[in-house]
Amino acid sequence: MDILSKVRERHAETYDLHKRYINPQFVRVLEVIGFNRNYVSSKGARLIDTEGREVLDFLAGFGVFNIGRNHPLVAQVLHQMLDSDPANMVQMDLGGISGMLAESLARVTPGDLDAVFFTNSGAESVEGALKFARQATRRHKVVHCHHAFHGLTLGALSVNGNREFREFNEPLLPGCIQVPFNDLDALERALSGGDVAAFIVEPIQGKGVFVPDDDYLPGARQLCDKYGTLLIADEVQTGFGRTGKMFAVDHWGVVPDIMALSKALSGGFVPVGAVITRRDIHARIFNSMDRCFAHSNTFGQNDLAMAAGLATLEVLQGENLVEQAAQIGECIIAGLQEKAQRYEMLHEVRGKGLMVGMQFGEPRSLTLKTGWKLVHKMNADLFGQMITMPLMEKHNILTQVAGHGLDTVKILPPLVIGQEEADMFLDAMEAVLKDVHRFPGAAWTTTKNLAMRTLKSA
Repeated sequence: MDILSKVRERHAETYDLHKRYINPQFVRVLEVIGFNRNYVSSKGARLIDTEGREVLDFLAGFGVFNIGRNHPLVAQVLHQMLDSDPANMVQMDLGGISGMLAESLARVTPGDLDAVFFTNSGAESVEGALKFARQATRRHKVVHCHHAFHGLTLGALSVNGNREFREFNEPLLPGCIQVPFNDLDALERALSGGDVAAFIVEPIQGKGVFVPDDDYLPGARQLCDKYGTLLIADEVQTGFGRTGKMFAVDHWGVVPDIMALSKALSGGFVPVGAVITRRDIHARIFNSMDRCFAHSNTFGQNDLAMAAGLATLEVLQGENLVEQAAQIGECIIAGLQEKAQRYEMLHEVRGKGLMVGMQFGEPRSLTLKTGWKLVHKMNADLFGQMITMPLMEKHNILTQVAGHGLDTVKILPPLVIGQEEADMFLDAMEAVLKDVHRFPGAAWTTTKNLAMRTLKSA
């Protein structure tokens, strides 16, 4: 079977196939905002579409491609595994390579986290972390934060703080308590009954890139200790160098009881994730031979995922990508902050490393305020597209709107980008910001037309 020839022959049918068999509504979204590029290859931080256009990828598969797309070392390791005819997933035996990856993770995660359970995704890692906390504490309540995103499976959704994802799914798991992010007083009120199994938190919230005050996570650690609650750090997106540290909790010197990991762990080649906890917590769950399968899955320790994970950690450390993310991220954030002083609709720049959010808000000047209100009257989520659409159409840079009703644009570039790519992005942002600060103007006309197309396609 020549799969590559078959795929090439049918490239032109990609969107039709998705309309017919997968998700036609997502196809409509991509077509309306002009993101329907139909990519055919990629390398590092760049994507190539069917027309040969090169796109700078500042989305990285929602943070999957920290080491860049199609890294040759990971590809080489996967080829070696396939060529070795591995005895994969015997199930009633143990895989040596999964033990090696678990050992490597224990070496890079903070504190004494050394008991690993492998999963297939971030949502599954969150599900496993919630189960571990409930089983280890014999409590069922879980505290989570407003605006948190921990995944969309039922358990993960129960600790999701975004209404647009929760609706149509309730009732969700009982005993899930929502508190404001970055509010230690509210957290203490929720924990003070001494009956909460876990507090689950993203060290930096992915939806909107909200960074906590420096005392928040250390204070949360102290409160969890005080009330016998386990602290779960959801590092699915923030982990493996994304924020300029190996893990985001490292910025504050906090050691959680459980960490949920995924996304960047395999370099984007194979779905993989992990739950890592302390050995004493793990022993409360897998506490007898009868309970050796207290939690399990089929594909979690598959050899290809484990090999990809080992190679990815080698790349992160061998190429100093964590330090590079901190350096280039500092440059990008500083460049954007300088623009915020000159462009009145760019209110704030948030982030650490190469996880950056640009917060837009209502302008001071009367003319621009008229345009701002008009756009938000048409659609509360429309303004962010005034930034992401021209970045793609005019500058071939892929970014995303960070969440519903936030007026926040987010970037998650691969950690392999250097000063050249940072300058390309900052130059493109300068041009886009200049355009949107002219009202009336082409950017506002394009946005109005987008709103009309959206209404017609609804």
